[in-house]
Amino acid sequence: MAPRVLVSDALSETAVQIFRDRGVEVDFMPKLGKDKEKLLEIIGDYDGLAIRSATKATEKLIAAATNLKVIGRAGIGVDNVDIPAASRRGIIVMNTPFGNSITTAEHAIALMFAVARQLPAADTSTQAGKWEKSKFMGVEITGKTLGVIGAGNIGGIVCSRAIGLKMHVVAYDPFLSKERAEEMGVTKVELDELLARADFITLHVPMTDKTRGILGAEALAKTKKGVRIINCARGGLVDEAALAEAIKSGHVAGAGFDVFEVEPATESPLFGLPNVVCTPHLGASTTEAQENVALQVAEQMSDYLVKGAVSNAINMPSITAEEAPILKPFIRLADVLGSFAGQVTESPIKEIEILYDGVTSGMNTKALTSALLAGLIRNQVADVNMVSAPIMVKEKGIILSEVKRDKTGVYDGYIKLTITTERQTRSVAGTVFSDGKPRFIQIKGINMDADVGQHMIYIANTDVPGMIGFMGSTLGDAGVNIANFQLGREKESGDAIALLYVDGVVDQAVLDKLTAHEAIKQAKPLVFNVD
Repeated sequence: MAPRVLVSDALSETAVQIFRDRGVEVDFMPKLGKDKEKLLEIIGDYDGLAIRSATKATEKLIAAATNLKVIGRAGIGVDNVDIPAASRRGIIVMNTPFGNSITTAEHAIALMFAVARQLPAADTSTQAGKWEKSKFMGVEITGKTLGVIGAGNIGGIVCSRAIGLKMHVVAYDPFLSKERAEEMGVTKVELDELLARADFITLHVPMTDKTRGILGAEALAKTKKGVRIINCARGGLVDEAALAEAIKSGHVAGAGFDVFEVEPATESPLFGLPNVVCTPHLGASTTEAQENVALQVAEQMSDYLVKGAVSNAINMPSITAEEAPILKPFIRLADVLGSFAGQVTESPIKEIEILYDGVTSGMNTKALTSALLAGLIRNQVADVNMVSAPIMVKEKGIILSEVKRDKTGVYDGYIKLTITTERQTRSVAGTVFSDGKPRFIQIKGINMDADVGQHMIYIANTDVPGMIGFMGSTLGDAGVNIANFQLGREKESGDAIALLYVDGVVDQAVLDKLTAHEAIKQAKPLVFNVD
């Protein structure tokens, strides 16, 4: 059955056709996003939801979206999506961070010119029949210092354009390396130095707890007198009231704002002030950008729903279309290892260590870890998946660590999971052979080579004579057929394990008969989804 996508905001017909061309059923209802009740009524029928900014993917809507697997936002901002709620439900949230980058960067440059030359006020005055040539004295851009707060994708484009305008560019970005700054032709500085040196300041950072109010009253006081400030990133990065006071005092010479603390912005402390240019969040509003993000979100959502590829996800490791088929059997292996540990573990987990050996260390381990954690928790929470599992582990306060190393044994690569509970530490390791199927290669430190069956019984016992006969007769008396079995032991008379492949679910009464034997320490049924 083909996946179904609802487009509830205005995407182009070309974007809608991309869904169809890639085997996805799509319902195009561009005005539905504003009808909350109708959207709530039908959202349960869809695997994907493609939106812009009009649709609000609230916690209530997400709770009603019982089949939803992915939300795609055509644009960079996901303020209208409740990401924690989506993550808890295992719904991937994607955006399109690169489709409107040039458009937003150009808007920032445009606002910088407008503020530097007081263009909007001069236009209004001239069209009113006035000729106030001496009133609108501006400043040149050439030779001035531009301070860029956030030199990522959009900020990097602004840096490039500013250098082309013969400006000196200084950048504050904790994630910007010295080498990368040199490649860009900018000087990396700390925030206080940027504030002191810049003639113009432009912001290009996301809204986080650390960046909220990054230009508040204290920071504005550190700026050079006569500075001009541009914000095309997110409302709330700049304290609008504090900036308004700085403009009134003459310390700040002007500002260009495309985003505001409250939107739609029907009022702001900045409105009506001299040399303040305001636009209604037009950063991404060009024909090219709107088309680019629409096409991009359609491609991304289709790739995920049809191929399993994940790109530009906010709450999930990316998996490219190229690596998806290579990664798929190892994601299956990771899930099996987690599921095994989750089914045989009875006490609360305190620590999780995942070892990636050989070729697995060079794979997309974020995705593998997410799959393993989903398998581990599934015994407790049935609807957990790769999106929600890492969040649940973190919320439970479980310590998680990853170790990567080069090939150390006979296998080209394997994954080993070690979990520590209040009672014990146990481990399980596995690999993928050429047939693409997962196999257990070690349990509790005991080497073995075992397939994964749908119904299995895991038995931990002391190695004593007669155990195989006891297991066989006990299960036979209970009418349980053994299709196959794998055995392993630490040493003679030491710890031993058995994996019995049976034809169906084994009830507790049979397990109780097995554990009645003094040599058997644990007998647990294992159930796996076998592809």
